Amino acid sequence: MDLDTESGALSIVKDEGKKCHLIPNGSGHQGVNGSLLVGTCAPATGAAPGGSSQVDNLGYPKRETWARQMDFIMSCVGFAVGIGNVWRFPYLCYKNGGGVFLIPYLLIVFMGGIPIFFLEIALGQFMKAGSINVWNIVPLFKGLGYSSMVIVFFCNAYYIMVLVWAFYYFVRSFSATLPWSTCNNTWNTPNCTEIFQKGLCQNVSVLKLKTGPGIINWELMLCLLATWVMVYFCVWKGVKSTGKVVYFTATFPYISLIILLVRGLTLPGAYDGIVYYLKPDWTKLGEAQVWIDAGTQIFFSYAIGLGALTALGSYNRFNNDCYKDTFILALVNSGTSFFAGFVVFSVLGFMASEQGVDISKVAESGPGLVFIAYPKAVSLMPLAPLWSALFFFMLLLLGLDSQFVGVEGFVTGILDPFPRKHYMRYRREFAVAGCCLLYFIIGLSMVTRGGMYVFQLFDYYSASGMTLLWQTFWECVVIAWVYGADRFMDDIACMIGYRPFPWMKWCWSFITPCVSIGIFLFHLINYKPLTYNNVYVYPWWGEVIGWCLALSSMLCIPVSVVYKLFRANGSIREVGDPPLCPRAWIESLRLIDTNENINRPNKTAGVNSSRLCT
Repeated sequence: MDLDTESGALSIVKDEGKKCHLIPNGSGHQGVNGSLLVGTCAPATGAAPGGSSQVDNLGYPKRETWARQMDFIMSCVGFAVGIGNVWRFPYLCYKNGGGVFLIPYLLIVFMGGIPIFFLEIALGQFMKAGSINVWNIVPLFKGLGYSSMVIVFFCNAYYIMVLVWAFYYFVRSFSATLPWSTCNNTWNTPNCTEIFQKGLCQNVSVLKLKTGPGIINWELMLCLLATWVMVYFCVWKGVKSTGKVVYFTATFPYISLIILLVRGLTLPGAYDGIVYYLKPDWTKLGEAQVWIDAGTQIFFSYAIGLGALTALGSYNRFNNDCYKDTFILALVNSGTSFFAGFVVFSVLGFMASEQGVDISKVAESGPGLVFIAYPKAVSLMPLAPLWSALFFFMLLLLGLDSQFVGVEGFVTGILDPFPRKHYMRYRREFAVAGCCLLYFIIGLSMVTRGGMYVFQLFDYYSASGMTLLWQTFWECVVIAWVYGADRFMDDIACMIGYRPFPWMKWCWSFITPCVSIGIFLFHLINYKPLTYNNVYVYPWWGEVIGWCLALSSMLCIPVSVVYKLFRANGSIREVGDPPLCPRAWIESLRLIDTNENINRPNKTAGVNSSRLCT
């Protein structure tokens, strides 16, 4: 029997024959840390059973929930399945041995991607809180919440530019001759060539980019403004608006991908392109870089470590089967990446055939693939403007739902800690508007003639592989070793009615932290200074700014721990003797309350220290 947690008062449930842990979620009206609920749970006050009251017994709004569970599924699909599935995975698969790349990719999916994806969604659903308050489950490590907020803030600030470029290309597609198909434009450089090869790209000049800050490109600025207006109206009403919009933004890209695939397969040279995409090279399995690329792609494409999945999970019904949802979403995410490779390489094979060059000469990764190589290939097709408009509209939608769900996660994290003192009508609308305005101001630095250099700086450092790997490592360690993997498995069983397969617990405790820290150290050891287009090397002060962006999130975790320990009353030795009672000592650290006091196990309401030590 479930205790209704719509009011956000308590993150707790009691299932038949199971014990659940009463933990404050920071919503302002909460229970006692560490207490156990036994017996039958009563319905939450503030509404008659089966009623539809929108406020709890204290007069505060209940936490919203998805109108339908499919709203949650589609939102997660929209957020996790983004442009990276189209522009990054196909190239990595081709580069790292074709079909052989799927071996390390799938292994890391099950050792890292799915366990962390499930952890974040389940944690949000259990705690009914966003990325900050969710870590009231282990208050000593609440810095994990602040860290994820910093990462998603930076990610929202620069990822919007991909949508801006897609929107700009989409608008420019409505012309008889695509502007990037010729060298007869005023913005073309002397190096422009109509025969595409890597390193000889003129298409990026469509955005009128130059070295140095320069002036604001007013066309891109208008696209930036229009894009943020779209994002605002997608999230301003919370899950009520988000849950409706994602049905279009998450499904239409699949329709577009199918149409583009059918068209691509009818082109000459498409077969050769697909062979290049999947042709196995077994020697690649012995290269460390292949495994690192697989791991990094998983952490990027699954959107873990950003806190947004936690926010989405917090709007679930408490007894939602998030375990089953995790595997469905993982299949959709990875399947989309694999499917997009056929779409991309069938067209690249056609371009290579038309120009009489090897496909390795036209295969690009990242923005170069979707804004240079693929547009050029589309320009060679009959009815090129039609296919160009369809492709960039698909990119716009792929990025749009990732963007507004990221903003939703950030806004949820901001609003959750302040429901009592700062409640006001339309506070969500004002908060979303303020965030969008701030992001727009930051984005102005990226719509100048030198905006690409700013974008690269944010992309390389602020939400890079290292920051996400650091975040996910600590998430696993804190849940598995501080809160307790078995304890969290019990909490999940209380929600969904059964215990997940023990593989999840093993991954959180051993496998996933090793994978995360291993890839993190590899990145750190093999660090190379940032360059743009393999030509421009960023100055030393540019690297300093970049490392400041990276450390601003990574340091939140240790700094927060040290701060809380220094603010706590008494020493660690006074709250427990680790050698004699390690579990009680760990529990005492978990029970640092909001007043920064460490509650001793024998004085904490509802906590039996002898039980903890057994």
